[in-house]
Amino acid sequence: MTTPLSTPAYCRARAHAAFAEQMPYIETTAGLFRAAFAISQHERPSADVARAEAVIESLAETVRRRVHTTSTQARLAHLHDVLFDVIGFRGNVDDYYDPANSYLPEVLRTRRGLPISLVLVYKCVAEGVGLRVHGINAPGHFLAAVETSDEVAVGRLTRHWTFVDPFYGGALLDEQDIHRRITETTGRDSAPMPNWRAPATGRQWLARMLSNLQAAFASAGRERDLLAMQELQALLER
Repeated sequence: MTTPLSTPAYCRARAHAAFAEQMPYIETTAGLFRAAFAISQHERPSADVARAEAVIESLAETVRRRVHTTSTQARLAHLHDVLFDVIGFRGNVDDYYDPANSYLPEVLRTRRGLPISLVLVYKCVAEGVGLRVHGINAPGHFLAAVETSDEVAVGRLTRHWTFVDPFYGGALLDEQDIHRRITETTGRDSAPMPNWRAPATGRQWLARMLSNLQAAFASAGRERDLLAMQELQALLER
């Protein structure tokens, strides 16, 4: 039996309902995108998720038209050319703590955002061209990991991961680069935990987005918006 959805006291009802609707699907890319989009509808009530999905599909189609091989590296190169060189997705270094950096309709419009929102856009477009992408919930800085496969023997594949930082224009990172990013962001010169490369679950992804917004609203003294994000977090924790 489904528990009736309570009326939120602070979160816009449309955003709350849309977020709740996606809870069974957040471990899928489509469900994760729609749940993350619903967060933005608290402040952007007219934002249309179908239009945003059409933008993602258009970006993927642009990449697909460029690729004439099954090579993972070729798809990755064209993906980066489209997203970072042509379209210009980047991190918002000028106004990092603006809540709009977490709102997918704004990220798609301005091409600026936080690491975690940019990784989600990257993941959705990349999977549209046949790449497999995970979010990496590293301390202080969310990253993307693209799975690649290199054949080493007949019938046997060894799998490798390429780490990508969409916040810095799709930079490809090795473990030393990642350690440096984490140190710069957290201010602590400590090695990443052994499980730092584990793919983020949809639940972890959304929890971090909501945590970012709660911190931004708390810093700005926006108590009602902070409480609205806590109402969404309560849905996530059910």
